[in-house]
Amino acid sequence: MTIARETLRWNGWGRLGESMELSRARETALLAELSRRFGRGLSPTPPPVELDALRLPPSKVPAETLARLRAACGDEGVRTSAFERVHHALGRSLPDLLRLRRGDLDRFPEVVAYPGDEGAVGAVLRIAASAGLAVVPFGGGSSVVGGVDPRSGAEQAGALCLDTTRLDRLLRIDRDSGTATFQAGIDGPALEALLAAQGLTLGHFPQSFEHSTLGGWIATRSVGQQSDGYGSIAELLVALRMVTPEGVVRTIEVPRSASGPDWNQLVLGSEGVLGVIVEATVRVRPAPRTRRIRGLLFRDFASGVAAVRTMRQAGIPLSMARLSDAAETELHLLLRRDPARRLDPTARLLDVAARAGWGAGRCVLLYGAEGAETRAVRRTLREARAIGRRHGGLPLGAGPGRAWYRERFRTPYLRDWLLDHGVAVDTMETAFSWSRLARGHEAVTTALRTALETGAGAGLAMAHLSHSYRDGACLYFTALWPLAPHDALEQWAGIKRAVTDAIVAAGGTLSHHHGVGTDHVAWLARERGTLALAALRGAKAALDPQGLMNPGKLL
Repeated sequence: MTIARETLRWNGWGRLGESMELSRARETALLAELSRRFGRGLSPTPPPVELDALRLPPSKVPAETLARLRAACGDEGVRTSAFERVHHALGRSLPDLLRLRRGDLDRFPEVVAYPGDEGAVGAVLRIAASAGLAVVPFGGGSSVVGGVDPRSGAEQAGALCLDTTRLDRLLRIDRDSGTATFQAGIDGPALEALLAAQGLTLGHFPQSFEHSTLGGWIATRSVGQQSDGYGSIAELLVALRMVTPEGVVRTIEVPRSASGPDWNQLVLGSEGVLGVIVEATVRVRPAPRTRRIRGLLFRDFASGVAAVRTMRQAGIPLSMARLSDAAETELHLLLRRDPARRLDPTARLLDVAARAGWGAGRCVLLYGAEGAETRAVRRTLREARAIGRRHGGLPLGAGPGRAWYRERFRTPYLRDWLLDHGVAVDTMETAFSWSRLARGHEAVTTALRTALETGAGAGLAMAHLSHSYRDGACLYFTALWPLAPHDALEQWAGIKRAVTDAIVAAGGTLSHHHGVGTDHVAWLARERGTLALAALRGAKAALDPQGLMNPGKLL
């Protein structure tokens, strides 16, 4: 079992003892600057409640049902302790963290089952059906849209959480085909370590990489930080096996099939409402020997967007292109500022750039390439830099890229620390076609700023272009605001509602890679249409006629 729950924060992000590792001087400077920008002092929140202080209702699962589950999963594979039920009660969205820190949990799974193979998964589903329990598939638990909430229907006796993390084996590697087959409960670090031992990589690195699973990536249509080069999980997936209440759905290992609609595509993004993904074959490739990331500074966001669009449509094989707008660029500069540091070459370079015309409104692009040959990587970066310079970009060298790569999985830890000091942080993401992206960025940013002013009295709104395609790109929005001490959840809900309305009105998708969960369900018919949702409900009725699987999500 690769994810050890006892090493993780039960009411925050990530591993115990890990953080962004800001110095005391940097913490003090950051809080002072946020207070100045909010126009008010920050009010630290009460310390999070202790796990021992939570009073959980006892599990309602009958002893006979528990005995049947233990026969399927083993004695250690069936757990009803408060520790397990709390760890599997919520994901890691902002409202999830607010509830966990306050101990304000209104639902828990009745039992957590850890099946060890496909047969045990099928047995758990049959037992849950006979006991009237909903089944919530749970991998890393990193959902930020309510995708793993232990909900159950009115006729059900509660929820059983099916933890997939004992399904963590590499089953086979097919070097001729360039594929590898894993059980789907394996987490990102374990998967990459097993491939690295064979000189291979999947190349899928979402920000949740350290705390998410292969099955979770498929269930949410995940996209990694290097997807510009490697592709999303949808492009990496070859075949899968999914256990449903009515039996096993499987697809075959071929590069392409015209035998009707593609079942891989139906399972991708299904968020556990159809069944439990237990196995997947994915496309792998030789691990890169060379990886380089460079920075470009643009005078404004529009120039940076034009440069990224040109790079993408020219077919330059970048692994990533990440463009921050002016507000996010300014925040990143604030985060890296260290008052205790006497000499800061990057800050000095930016001061010179500001005097030369790259001042107010400036935006930073990080672009990278990787591969087996250093010469090819250098050529790719030269071609990208040439396009960037034609659009007014000023080369910044390797420093910004090194800093980003070093901290790319650490940033979520900052959210917990800011919550301690009364600052809320949330993210919303979408995708637009290139022709709508500029208007979409402006419309959503304006709506976000208005919502922050209305709901919190102040706040910071920013965005970056995180993943690009020939026909458009993902925009990833971040907001910071002073937390309301007594109605923080209502405050968040109002901001979330206003931003989502703006995204839909601007022609964007509800989600580029976070998924639907419970947070976006209310808007889904506006994007997909009622007939498409009816067809999806028909598929669910065929695979899950009793409505066992992950109630309240997606549909």
